[in-house]
Amino acid sequence: MRLISVPLGVATSLLIAFIVLMASVRSFAALQPSGIPAWLQAHVGDSDGMISQVVLERARTLYLKKVAQGAVSNPCYFAMDATRPGDLGNGVLGRRYYVICEASQSFRAIASGHGAGRNLKGSIDFSNGRRCSKNFGNAMDSELTAGGAYLTREAKTSFKGFYRTGAKQDAAFLRTFIQFDGEGEAANARQRVIGGHAAQVLRATCMRKNPNSSYANHDGLVPFGKLVDYAGGRSNGCTSWSQADARQIIAMVKDDPTTLYIYPESRDIAAVAQAARNHSLSAPYWNPSCLKEIGAPKFWPRKTLEPMIAQYRKDHPAPPPQPLPMCKES
Repeated sequence: MRLISVPLGVATSLLIAFIVLMASVRSFAALQPSGIPAWLQAHVGDSDGMISQVVLERARTLYLKKVAQGAVSNPCYFAMDATRPGDLGNGVLGRRYYVICEASQSFRAIASGHGAGRNLKGSIDFSNGRRCSKNFGNAMDSELTAGGAYLTREAKTSFKGFYRTGAKQDAAFLRTFIQFDGEGEAANARQRVIGGHAAQVLRATCMRKNPNSSYANHDGLVPFGKLVDYAGGRSNGCTSWSQADARQIIAMVKDDPTTLYIYPESRDIAAVAQAARNHSLSAPYWNPSCLKEIGAPKFWPRKTLEPMIAQYRKDHPAPPPQPLPMCKES
């Protein structure tokens, strides 16, 4: 093997160039917060279709932690920013749910519902509007979104009834629900039946005779109603997506769990609310358009809200359920 002799001046220049190059690489790496790769950092921002920095950092930290623990091996993970508007007006939905697959360098931002909360008239109002969330919480029967760390779990498909698709053409409505298991303040997610599903519901209005259907009850009856899509609205605290997005997401996590991080947590809500009271400019992140609309957010802990809900239920007992009437044949 022949050695090539390099003049001292040239060698010195090459060494300096190498040092400058390495310094540039280190400087570029330092610009990537928490080791976030450059392609993913390009999707960071506060405008629609982008993910805010703190949301991505927490979602990525959760995912990497669960991968290291062997809890998940799915190449993708999820995040949601519940401070963003769900409805941008003129039929345009805000994209605030994120599907991130780093191995394939894939990033998607899609629409998702938020917890509607409830207005217990004459008692207490912790409801949310269609556009922005003001109230958050983890109480049973509150229908509120609780931020924090989640894992997707088992999928369960349920028959809800039949609906009309065309002239005397009916279809069975089957909806798949992905159960979430939460941590910390979201640890009661399973107890609350919190998960993800398509933003569709069947408003059953009557019962039909259909004894040959595998879905018929012991009297040979099946529920029949109207299929309602509420992708642009609110939910009962679950994460809801359009039918097309739900189909893709459910296929991704069925028998292959992954992580979901929902922002904000109660600590973020408390800090933003305090900053709003003090007119401080150093508040944690919150979507500015929604913050202007709601004034200040509020977190309702279960120890505070559950007794209120229980008392309201005691004072306003629900009427006994009535059976659906028989359908008028058409």
